[in-house]
Amino acid sequence: MNKEKVIGYAKDLGIDIDSMAAERFEILENRLLRWNEHVNLTAITEEDEIAVKHFADSLTVFTAADFPRGAKVIDVGSGAGFPGLPMLIARPDIDITFLDSVGKKLAFIKDVLNLSGLMGQTLHARAEDIAHDAQYREEFDFAVSRAVAPLNILAEYAMPLVKPGGTFIAMKGADDESELGANAVRTLGGKIEQVVYLELPNKDPRNLVIIKKLSQTPPKYPRRTKKITSKPL
Repeated sequence: MNKEKVIGYAKDLGIDIDSMAAERFEILENRLLRWNEHVNLTAITEEDEIAVKHFADSLTVFTAADFPRGAKVIDVGSGAGFPGLPMLIARPDIDITFLDSVGKKLAFIKDVLNLSGLMGQTLHARAEDIAHDAQYREEFDFAVSRAVAPLNILAEYAMPLVKPGGTFIAMKGADDESELGANAVRTLGGKIEQVVYLELPNKDPRNLVIIKKLSQTPPKYPRRTKKITSKPL
């Protein structure tokens, strides 16, 4: 791993990466490539692309909101741990839960946490199930997600997990989905506060949809997956 590049990308986002964090990014990259030989974690395997499309991309969430020390964050559909692992490496003081329905991906995240000495929780479940569990429903200050679902679908998975007054940050590509997701966000008790447009170091466009949770989500949401995807809000 080119540590100087990763440190530089972070600095451009206003994030200081110390030597310990740089070593942890190196552990993450090495384990990602090793695990990817037998578990399908990522199609991005070239060093510079990992630095940009996984590490820098994940760290952009810190440009969207101020994360207080000890903030409770849930990474919805975390997959191979993005954006959550880079977030935790940069800010070990935040409390991150990695949510995914695929056990092998969570096993990878646990491996990285153990080797890097970081604390984080993994949750093997579906968002539409745990969002009806009192232990998790409206318990998080922030939800973040880099999942590929359209915003009107993604919001129904993530927003019931965010407490009123909290924030959901949806990481999207080039397309602005704020209009598509506006009705769903409103129905679920939130408001689209801002869309942050930016470019990754390789000039790929990104936008971060920042959603403020204003009131409790009605108890019937989230619905079952089939309903969420066939009849989006």
